[in-house]
Amino acid sequence: MALETMTILTQDRIEEMNAKGIWPKGLLLDRVARLVETQPDAVAVTGINSMRGRIETVSYNQLWRYARRIAIGLAELGVEKGEVVSYQLPNWWEFTALHLACLHIGAITNPVMPIFRQRELSFMLDYAESKVFIAPKTFRNYDHQAMIEELRPALPKLEHVFILDGEGDASFETHFLERRWEEEVDAEAFFVARRPDPNDIIEILYTSGTSGVPKGVLHTSNTLLSLADTGREWLGLTPDDVVFMPSPMAHQTGFVYGMHMAFVLGTKLVLQDIWSAELAARQINDEGCSYTMASTPFLADLADSEALDVSDVSSFRIFCSAGAPIPRILVETATERLGANILSGWGMTENGLVTTTRPEDPAEKIFNTDGAAIANNAVRIVDPDGDPMTANTVGRLQAQSIGMFVGYLKRPDACETYDGWFETGDLARMDEDGYIRIVGRAKDIIIRGGENVPVVEVEELIYRHPAVHDVAVVAMPDERLGERGCAFVQTNAGANFTFDAMIEHLLEAGMSKTYLPERLELVDEFPRTASGKIQKFELREIAKGFSV
Repeated sequence: MALETMTILTQDRIEEMNAKGIWPKGLLLDRVARLVETQPDAVAVTGINSMRGRIETVSYNQLWRYARRIAIGLAELGVEKGEVVSYQLPNWWEFTALHLACLHIGAITNPVMPIFRQRELSFMLDYAESKVFIAPKTFRNYDHQAMIEELRPALPKLEHVFILDGEGDASFETHFLERRWEEEVDAEAFFVARRPDPNDIIEILYTSGTSGVPKGVLHTSNTLLSLADTGREWLGLTPDDVVFMPSPMAHQTGFVYGMHMAFVLGTKLVLQDIWSAELAARQINDEGCSYTMASTPFLADLADSEALDVSDVSSFRIFCSAGAPIPRILVETATERLGANILSGWGMTENGLVTTTRPEDPAEKIFNTDGAAIANNAVRIVDPDGDPMTANTVGRLQAQSIGMFVGYLKRPDACETYDGWFETGDLARMDEDGYIRIVGRAKDIIIRGGENVPVVEVEELIYRHPAVHDVAVVAMPDERLGERGCAFVQTNAGANFTFDAMIEHLLEAGMSKTYLPERLELVDEFPRTASGKIQKFELREIAKGFSV
């Protein structure tokens, strides 16, 4: 039985998008089908499978054949149009084949991060009413098969589990790949009957959980392809580019700006399943990669890698970093080290990439902002009453996107909109030219004695200290001032960093004493989402027990 999704997609929005010529976009299947006709033997996906210890490569023709075979294999299990197929796969070619297979039969793709364990999976699979779950036997020395077998008794709607490199009835390869399902039915007629509408839900992606319980974000073919098409045009990508994707495809960055982008461009998708800056440099060298999108830690690691000194990365021309504000010093360093355009962007699972800088922008925009709204998108800064604010003042960031999601799973009232503007939960300022700078999450704000502390600016200045590898500043409660700032810092290997050194560094940079953190906590590593964002809600919980 199809999942009841209760979307907020209105007929007015559909008609508006159609009238503007922005929708309909068709299906990703249509793009891949054309590539199968025009370049069947070209490499579609290649990358290292760490579980199997080898590079695996599939052509467009092979990917298409496997996707159709998997699709019929899913249907034979009883997967109906509108039902959910969940899979916990790393960046392997099977991930892309599974999404195309779901599209073929109108099923809903629900990718979940490989790092999720019992707590997250038990919630996500139950909430999505997943009918099928697919996972690797092991990944990064973790037994995924044992985990899902432990969870199954509490998931009555989960009817089928398949394991990559599994055995017996649970073997993914035996059920989906070895049997030629497409020869047992009239495949063409079957797929025509199951084809989804471009406005049907095709993806449920849970938010990455920087602020607590994740929400299931709902997207359609029209919203996702609009994001990929607009991103392609804005970033100036062409079929001559080669897409490198180290960010998980179970995150919207990898799903849209990796997998979708490669198939929209009709080019090669180069995957990395376990992040390694050294391996990334070699892959860029070997595969001629020219573009990627990933969060700040990926950029910092790559820019700092000694592998750049022995790798030819001259093909690499665009690194779009989104997901968290990029320290200005990192943009400057990475630009010099990679010889590429480092573009800062802002977006969300709900609306994709909404703002970004462009290669032709002046240095002050590239180094000091998170970009301006890309084509057919808009952003604005509003005060607590929802009224637009003047330039260079901090307020709530609201957005409009042609690829805006169509609701939260089973929570239609959870989407906050104001006169067609989506409430992002971010705080930002906008300059006279429409370029924004994210200054923090609304929940991350520190109000010290009635004064709002510009958290991102404090973090950025601390980050510039040579001993600091990464930093996050959060509020800790204070009876007198309400809140004070606590700086959590991860130092570079062997470096020494003290509270006095931090204060001296900030004062020398000209920071107001009102904004100075009043506690320093050194950490070995930060709690992060799978896409690299620091989970500040965990740090805030820790800081609740601190005092000055």
